[in-house]
Amino acid sequence: MSDPLVIVGSGLAGYTLAREWRKLDTTTPLVVVSRDAAGFYSKPMLSNALAGGKTPASLVMKSAEQMAADLKVTVLPRTQVLAVDAAARTVTLEGVSLDGASSAAEGHTLRYGQLVLALGADPIRLPIAGDAAARIRSVNDLDDFAAFLNEIEGAQRVTILGAGLIGCEFANDLLARGIQPTVIDPAPNPLGRLLPPEAGAWLKARLTDAGITFLNGVAAEKVEAAASGGLAVTLTDGSRLLTDAVLSAVGLRPRVSLAQAAGVMTARGVLTDRFLRTSAEGMFALGDCVEVQHDAQSHVLPYVMPLMQQARALPATFVGNPTPVAYPPMPVTGKTPACPT
Repeated sequence: MSDPLVIVGSGLAGYTLAREWRKLDTTTPLVVVSRDAAGFYSKPMLSNALAGGKTPASLVMKSAEQMAADLKVTVLPRTQVLAVDAAARTVTLEGVSLDGASSAAEGHTLRYGQLVLALGADPIRLPIAGDAAARIRSVNDLDDFAAFLNEIEGAQRVTILGAGLIGCEFANDLLARGIQPTVIDPAPNPLGRLLPPEAGAWLKARLTDAGITFLNGVAAEKVEAAASGGLAVTLTDGSRLLTDAVLSAVGLRPRVSLAQAAGVMTARGVLTDRFLRTSAEGMFALGDCVEVQHDAQSHVLPYVMPLMQQARALPATFVGNPTPVAYPPMPVTGKTPACPT
């Protein structure tokens, strides 16, 4: 039997690639390694789940077992990749081995024919002081969402750090829960990286009318436990804001440490060419972790549509038809019902 195609990551990028690959090849062994429970869900739905009354369990569309059966793949949930040996084409795993036995003691080595890094990205952590800074939440997966739901149980006020896409979406979603959101951002308007100033100001006005409070031109310096209960956020202008919970939504940083340890070239993300090939033979990358180089430019595009284009192009390369990723016009949709954008 040939060595398997191994995909590290069971997010939208990893599972979409597996699905597209199976359209072209139904026999080559395929292994998906996941550090979480490996159920299939749409991460973009996390930021508007409250309005729909969703729970972490109800967001899962298919379990790891269902995905394994549907795609004829081996799924390894709750499994960490400790190391990649690019020369030997092996990955060392800690968690569950292919025979279902625990490999936590010494690590299980798995050979691969081709390896795809669909590692995703981590929330950026701001250097915020204070005795309650550890209570600042970020939502980047189902486990994070479950912790956030627990944090806002009974809350009346939530402070959001960052007025980008995710911050605005969560703010709008909290309104459906009857929670007053306050959004803090140094920029003058929301979605500053996506919208020109006039459109950003118009969006801010509409979301303010809906009940969201924006504090622009300032940032959070300190988060402390408040004497009256809840949290106190100290801002860069010296003012203090009382709140029940704090959510950080200031952006994502591609996960590159595994690639770096394997000697693979990285910059902001895992560097690839337009065929999604890394600097290591037989190793590829896609999704939120990848930085695709084209001519003198490179792009990190942590959105759904670029990911889908990557996942559709790569399988053709695997079956001997090298296909560069190409991006058509790709709208970015803001899930803010108070002002659809």
